[in-house]
Amino acid sequence: MSFLHKAARLSLPTYSRRFHSTSTSRPSSHLRHLVWGTGFLLTAASIPFFSRTVRLDAEPGSLSVESKADSTIDPATGIEFPNVIRVAAKFNVPLLSLVGVGVRTVSFLGIKVYSVGFYADLNNPKLKITPEMTPDEKISEIVSKSACVVRIVPTRNTSYSHLRDAFVRALHARLNDGRKASTVTEDQALEIGFPMRKLKTLFPNSPLTKHTPLDVFLSEPVSGKPRSLIFRDLGAIEDDWVAVEFVLHYFEGEGLSPPLKKEVVKQLEHFEKS
Repeated sequence: MSFLHKAARLSLPTYSRRFHSTSTSRPSSHLRHLVWGTGFLLTAASIPFFSRTVRLDAEPGSLSVESKADSTIDPATGIEFPNVIRVAAKFNVPLLSLVGVGVRTVSFLGIKVYSVGFYADLNNPKLKITPEMTPDEKISEIVSKSACVVRIVPTRNTSYSHLRDAFVRALHARLNDGRKASTVTEDQALEIGFPMRKLKTLFPNSPLTKHTPLDVFLSEPVSGKPRSLIFRDLGAIEDDWVAVEFVLHYFEGEGLSPPLKKEVVKQLEHFEKS
């Protein structure tokens, strides 16, 4: 049984880690509940995987299993990811299932920078996944309609500014590609400039230590409101284009982490929803 199917059977308790925002602008009330109110994001650091048990509640009397069996290890780094995470807030956020993990490497030497896990609400009733869809179309459908989390866990000591620069470069590249392909107009590009500049201000000039997870939460679409991209403990961006494109850039072409893209494609191969 794949971890994608096992994740759907789990029921986890809520763990607490607050979101904080350094933004000077006032977010919408919907976002404020998550960032400053009672919003928490489950993190790998908050779960004692090797001592806590998780009870499978699919059948009465089913056996308890060690929570290690309810997590997935990136084989390239040994970093562990829970198969299910919960984002708790005053408004309902469903359980998010792990769809894939992989390592991000740089340079021709293949230096391992971080492990990354992709989570999504695969039970979202708005999803329409058919056998005829390509892997990229399935991923786009999930990101476009569901709440998601990208979890980044560095394999070595790094800095928030290093990640910030990589994120900004990737988004600028996607923006330029959109302008060339005429999927982004010049007026839209100007509007996107503000949240892009705000994104740069969220990250402190401080270290991000080895194995410290950084969770990036993409909110589910809500009619009449822009989607939110929330960086745990750092702040949030409210802009549809930036929020969606940030997540999708991990799956462009072979993927920012080819092992992640390969695993996600594999897990979604037989996944259908109508």
